[in-house]
Amino acid sequence: MRVISGSARSLKLKTIEGNGTRPTTDRIKETLFNMINDRMYDCRFLDLFSGSGAIGIEALSRGAREAVFVENNKKAVSCIKENLKFTKLIDRAQIIERNAESAVAGLSGRFDVIFMDPPYDNEYEKKMLELISKSDIADRDTLIIVEASLDTKMDYLNEYGYDIVKEKTYKTNKHIFIQKS
Repeated sequence: MRVISGSARSLKLKTIEGNGTRPTTDRIKETLFNMINDRMYDCRFLDLFSGSGAIGIEALSRGAREAVFVENNKKAVSCIKENLKFTKLIDRAQIIERNAESAVAGLSGRFDVIFMDPPYDNEYEKKMLELISKSDIADRDTLIIVEASLDTKMDYLNEYGYDIVKEKTYKTNKHIFIQKS
């Protein structure tokens, strides 16, 4: 796994051993950032369920002003710190070591992009979207991206005040691009 583009281009990132995380492949990450690259410069980026931190690090490498990483797995947090130090991007990063629900409840200020890659098929994304809808961390200009399994249903979005802007399907998963109505 590597940084695709920007100031840390081609640097290899560490991941944690085992099945505790599912790193987004380089090909999917490249496709994702090609779709949102125009939003990266000087943005405030939130990476929920960060894993190795690869998505937030890619955002920083491509010019994000700040990235906030939320992860509760101690090994993953250690991996994020190592990757941020290695890429020399740690000065623009904040790491919150706790579960995503309590982290979102404690965050303030609007993010330009919110990315979440929760464990699949547990409806964590539904709970997070409900919490975000009631907070001030997202407004109509915030792009929320959910990485989910192919069979994840998002039919509840309208009742939480969201619209699907775009959906990109891959072989094993998909990205759903959402904004407040």
